[in-house]
Order: sequence, then structure tokens, then C-alpha cells
Amino acid sequence: MPGPAAPRPGGPWLNVERVSQLSFFSAESVPPAVADLTGLLAAPGQVVLVGSGAQAGARLSVVVDQMWRAQALAEMIVEAGLEPEISRTDENNPLVRTAVDARLVGIATEWTRGAVKTVPPQWLPGPRQLRAWTLAAGTPEADRYLLGLDPHAPDTHSPLASAMMRVGIAPTLIGTRGSRPALRISGRRRLSRLVENVGEPPADVDAFAQWPRV
Repeated sequence: MPGPAAPRPGGPWLNVERVSQLSFFSAESVPPAVADLTGLLAAPGQVVLVGSGAQAGARLSVVVDQMWRAQALAEMIVEAGLEPEISRTDENNPLVRTAVDARLVGIATEWTRGAVKTVPPQWLPGPRQLRAWTLAAGTPEADRYLLGLDPHAPDTHSPLASAMMRVGIAPTLIGTRGSRPALRISGRRRLSRLVENVGEPPADVDAFAQWPRV
């Protein structure tokens, strides 16, 4: 007599009501992809189109406050199959960017309306997008954690908060009237989900101090 049917791949955690189980995967267990770098656009990153037609390409870039962030993001860029460049701004802040690449054109198209950055309606931050966002603009705040937003793209703030809610990490939007807007993540359950998703910090003392923890 045949035994019980094997559970379907993915199992019941795919149910919308069990969205918290999305944190089952961490950034280390998900294969790298170019789309991982959209996490930079949730942060204060920028994407620009270069050229047109068959010669069209795009470049992603983000200014960060410490070199370990730029170096770790450069590693993610390499893992996604793109070429990174690290330099410094006129204010001497680290700047990491991709080389111009045709594979980024789709991201540029989805994330801009004219010259304005916008969040695609269907965008959800997976583990590697969350890691890129954390590397670019994540900072601890006592027993809470902040994911920095783009102060020059205020229309992205609420959609990004909604996207985080849809993956089971409901944040509080703070600082929208100042120069350092962010999504604040608080509570052991939400912080645990974030920690499980973003994986281990880069091998740097400064990175460890800035990494989310429970």
C-alpha cells in the first residue's frame, strides 16, 4: 500500500499567511543575480542609462560612509557577474559603482520615471537585496536597526516600507523631514528575520559593529 504523498517542493511556507517563513533562506544560500543590486536603489543608490538602442547600457552607483561597505558591495557586484569600480567623491566619501552594462538596462527602466527614482510595484526585497541594502546604508540604533533611505527620492520611502511589510519585516518610517530618512526595524521577531536574511557580516571589525543583531 503506498505511503502518504511527499510534500510539494516549497511546502506550506509559500502560503501568504506564512510569509514570515521567507526568512528560511539567507543571503549565503541564494544564488547571486544582477537583481540583487536593486538593494542599492532602496538605499541612496542611483541608476543611470548610458547610450541608446543596441548600444544602451546602465550603471548602478552608491556613495557610502565607510570603505568596508564599498569593498563588500564590490564583492556582490562581482558575484552578480558585473565589474565594480571603487573611487571617492569630492567630499572624500567612498563611491562604489558598476561598469556600464546592458544587463542593468531593465533595472534602470523599472526603477526610474523620467529622471526620478521610483520603486517598481512588484519589487520585494529578497535576502541578497536586503544584504546589499544593509551593506550600503544599514546602521544599528540601540536595540533597533535602521535601513537608510534616499533623502533625494522621498516618493520611494512609503513603497519601500510596504515592500518590507510584505516580506514579514514591518518597519517604521522615520526622519522623512530630515537628511537621514530610514526604515526602523524593532522587536526581536523582526530583527531575527532581518538577521536570518542578510547573513554574516563582512570580515571587518567596523562591519561587525554596524551589522544587525538580535
